[in-house]
Amino acid sequence: MTEEKIRYSDAELAGFRAIIQEKLDQAVRDLELIRETFMNNRTNGTDDTSPTFKAFEEGSETMSKEQNAQLASRQEKFIRDLHNALTRIENKTYGICRVTGKLINPERLKLVPHATLSIEAKNKQR
Repeated sequence: MTEEKIRYSDAELAGFRAIIQEKLDQAVRDLELIRETFMNNRTNGTDDTSPTFKAFEEGSETMSKEQNAQLASRQEKFIRDLHNALTRIENKTYGICRVTGKLINPERLKLVPHATLSIEAKNKQR
């Protein structure tokens, strides 16, 4: 009888940490780009153009700012989730489904390293 693993080994956790850190670094860079875009959108060099164009520009700018804010918000949540995943690695609880208590498939964790639910638990939520 083979005993089912209850947690990932320290070596496996180190591998996941590397994946998460890489994604975290990229996510922080992406968030910085979103913020820079938001700051640069304040003036698009149309201050001296006709009033009609300016009205269209302001409407477009408002929509763009809302989209940027949504993107930034999602990116900040992703970064938070990745930090939480790193904390779970430190606690050696990373990769354990919070519903079933079983190990989450390593392939799923490579694709979604901040996952806290197995596919089985995720499907039950629907």
